[in-house]
Amino acid sequence: MFRRREALGLFGHLKAKLVVSMASLLGDTRMTLRLLGLTAALATVLAACASAPPGGPGGRPGPPDDDGPRREAGGQQLFISPAGEPFRAPPNAPYPVEIWFGGADANHDGALTRDEFVADALRFFATLDTDRSGVIDAFEVSAYENRVAPEILGGPAPSSLRRGPMGLGQDGGGEAPRRRPQGANVLQGAAFYGLIAEPQPVMASDGDFDRRITRDEATKAAKTRFALLDTDKDGQLRLAELPRTPAQKGLRQSRDGKGPGRMGGPGGGPRG
Repeated sequence: MFRRREALGLFGHLKAKLVVSMASLLGDTRMTLRLLGLTAALATVLAACASAPPGGPGGRPGPPDDDGPRREAGGQQLFISPAGEPFRAPPNAPYPVEIWFGGADANHDGALTRDEFVADALRFFATLDTDRSGVIDAFEVSAYENRVAPEILGGPAPSSLRRGPMGLGQDGGGEAPRRRPQGANVLQGAAFYGLIAEPQPVMASDGDFDRRITRDEATKAAKTRFALLDTDKDGQLRLAELPRTPAQKGLRQSRDGKGPGRMGGPGGGPRG
């Protein structure tokens, strides 16, 4: 059996002979030469296409499938707060839920009250409301999705990162791909990195579905989320009581080389 390249070359040769015969019947020598040149060029292009390596330009692999491994820039850990704010940390640092919790805990007593939780959400709301209109509009939502937390749409982390709010962490080494833990393939967007299964927390605050988020809507959404996380109804959240994110579970599984494991203490735990 001929290989594809050989088959294409034979096709070009036979086509050239056919052109010669047809042109000869027409008695036009100049036309014969022109057609021969065009046919030879076509055969060369087809043969080159057949021999080209698979994948993208330069033989590079194409983009991964949607179900394939996800990469986090520099191998960083990622946590997305209930309000949608991303926090990042190097691979061997504590899971960055601690960065969020420490910042939201205004009086540093180790517990988040509802007022502190809501205040933290409104602080992030203000950073997204760049025109200070009191509303996060479609343009500001797009900026959030593409520049602040592009991972929720499957994109890479921003290239320039610093530790702290807005997902600002340290570069963290290699880019080893990470797979989601087993059974987490139904999760999308921020749900993989957050405490609550919301793919897009900012838009999830849009209570009247008008594609705009007001400060009042952000406040109401924060109160609802606090109630969901305050499972013992004591009016406060502690770090060890928080659920682990699917990404956090998968990180421990990857480190241990075992099945899903527990991270830190009974809840979110001190370490990732």
